[in-house]
Formats: sequence, structure tokens, C-alpha cells
Amino acid sequence: MQAKKSSYLWSVITNKCPRCREGEIFQSKQVYSRKKSLKMHDNCIVCHQATEIEVGFYYGTGYVSYALMIAFSVATLIAWAVIGTLTLEDNSVIYWFFTNVGLMIVLQPFFMRLSRSIWLSWFVKFDPQWRDHQPEKLERIVPVIKE
Repeated sequence: MQAKKSSYLWSVITNKCPRCREGEIFQSKQVYSRKKSLKMHDNCIVCHQATEIEVGFYYGTGYVSYALMIAFSVATLIAWAVIGTLTLEDNSVIYWFFTNVGLMIVLQPFFMRLSRSIWLSWFVKFDPQWRDHQPEKLERIVPVIKE
């Protein structure tokens, strides 16, 4: 269990903070909740690492999400071909296409959360001694004013 907890892949898949790999980055564990599916904590609840490093930080997740969707589509196409139902003589390509589109629509919230977790992990590095180091102070273009 300890090996899983400290691995990069496990922390990304389970949406853990990339700095400490312990705290949750999303407010809700439910992927399909209507209101809190993509709501993130402002800071990690364990190590206090900011989850939004700068204004508009998560715009780049569109590229990550697109790459995940392409990889998913290629994987389902290969699986469809291996099962043996993909032929050019009948409409099996159309059946695969609509099945793939349906699965992508159903799995979209999961892919969006995963792409945010991947994107954040590229910019925030793991710190095994995070208890001894404070997270970096961020310089924001637009300061956050709390009332």
C-alpha cells in the first residue's frame, strides 16, 4: 500500500495533491455529482499547496483532455478489432463510432478531473519532505480579495 501511495501514477489517478500525494484536490470524491464535480480546494488540505497557480491556469487541460480522448478512442478501436467485430463489409465501424461517442460522453467528467490532475502534476513537483518546506508564495496578476 505504501508503494501505491507514493507513486506518481497512483496520485494522478486518485486526484491527490502532487506535492504531498496525500490531500484531495477536489472537494467531492463523486465524479458525477452535479454541483461539485469540478470544484477544487483553493489549497491542498494537507500541505497547503495552491491548486490554482495563476489566473487561467487550467485552460491547458483542454489539450490534455483531448489527448486522453484520442487515446481512449484508439484503445476502443483496437479492442473492437481484437474482439473481431470490426470489419469493412458491414456497419461495424458505425457501431463502434456510436458506442465510442456514448462512452466518451458518459466518461467525460472522469476525463476532465483526470486532465486537471495531470496538468497540476506537471507544474507542482513531489516533495517527500513537504512537512519541512513551506509551499512557494504565488505572485498573482490579479490579487485574490476575500471579503
